[in-house]
This record gives sequence, structure tokens and C-alpha cells, in this order.
Amino acid sequence: MCPLSVRADLSAEPPETAEPARERPWSMLSNHGLVFVVIARDPHARVRDIADRVGITERAAHRIVADLCTEGFISRTRVGRRTVYEIHPDQHFRHPALRSQVIGPLLQIARAGDASQDAQLTR
Repeated sequence: MCPLSVRADLSAEPPETAEPARERPWSMLSNHGLVFVVIARDPHARVRDIADRVGITERAAHRIVADLCTEGFISRTRVGRRTVYEIHPDQHFRHPALRSQVIGPLLQIARAGDASQDAQLTR
């Protein structure tokens, strides 16, 4: 019999020494998507704040912001010592299954929330 077809006794109690099953955290949006949502809600956010809201390092946030700029999803403008971001809703998604769709509707959903909800993005 193939090892993959071995049937377990589902009615048996689990052994007491077994570790409890750990819930694997995941998110419907990638970190790129979450950074996009934070910027859409707060175009004046600092990279440090973006990183905190998404739950990633500041270095990762810098890299993601650079990716979003390179692909044309956002642009950055320096205003004094601060950076202000602008979202470009006419850009198309990168994934082949969504390539024909623009990001504008996602932007509308992202802006339906507000910056105070960003603390819940990684929870």
C-alpha cells in the first residue's frame, strides 16, 4: 500500500505529547498590496510609519515603495524634508490573471478605510 494512502483513525484521541496545531498566519494581500493600501490611505506617511503599519522592516518598506515607483503604481515628490506619494489608478495589475484590470477599484476599497485602521492590517 502506498504511504500516502494510509488511513488514520480519525476517531482516536490525539496523543497527549502531540504539539497543538499552529495556525499559520497569512493575508489576502501581499506586503506590496498592504504598502499600497497604507499609502492610498495616507499619502504623507513616512516609510517608518508604513513599515510599522504593515508589520515589516523599514528596509523592506523602502524596497517595496521603490518597486511600486518603478512599476508606475505610485510616484514620490519631496516636499521639504517629507515625501508625498501619489497613486496612479490607471495602472494595470501585474499578475497575468488580472493584467487586464486597472488598480483603481482596489484604490477605492483601500480608501474606504482610514489610516486608523492600518494598525489592523497585520492582525
